[in-house]
Amino acid sequence: MSPLTVGFDLDMTLVDSRPGIAATFRALTARTGVPVDVESAVARLGPPLRTEIARWFPPAEVDSMVTLYRKLYPAYAITPTVPLPGAVAALDAVRAHGGRVLVVTAKLGRLARLHLDHLGLAVDELVGDLFAEEKATALVTHGATHYVGDHVADMVAARTARIPGIGVATGPCSAEELRAAGADLVLDDLTGFPAATGRLIRLA
Repeated sequence: MSPLTVGFDLDMTLVDSRPGIAATFRALTARTGVPVDVESAVARLGPPLRTEIARWFPPAEVDSMVTLYRKLYPAYAITPTVPLPGAVAALDAVRAHGGRVLVVTAKLGRLARLHLDHLGLAVDELVGDLFAEEKATALVTHGATHYVGDHVADMVAARTARIPGIGVATGPCSAEELRAAGADLVLDDLTGFPAATGRLIRLA
């Protein structure tokens, strides 16, 4: 059996970044004068930033708005973000079984690192700027044995990497949607992760 290496998504899996992302979009609106429906934007977290930006700005401006958003992000998004229930215990549970923790996220890696460092969430590897099937490359490269995420695209990543996908219903996707996307196990949130660790090892 491969050594236990559990990959986690970041936004709405390990951390509730909605307040910070909302604040960043409000700052973007203040800078540009283009109104962004913040509540709708944070309800769709999961896909790459470019996808959301393209809803509000014309194609010719998307690249520059992505750059501006990321420039604003450290000042507005890091402090309001908090760990989701069970996140710290989930990472501890992986290590208690001799495992390694990997974070693979659609968020730009340097911004994801700011969140992890600010919250004291220690991980062994971090890979950013990947979504859906793209995440599978990082999961395979780093020897992930499982992948945990809140979005149906995370279950696609797990399937593509041919490892068990564990869904957490803390993001925009329901438990039913996560199961339909191929989740091998669905938890209400990460508070159930430590008790399920033994089962996860058997899934692999």
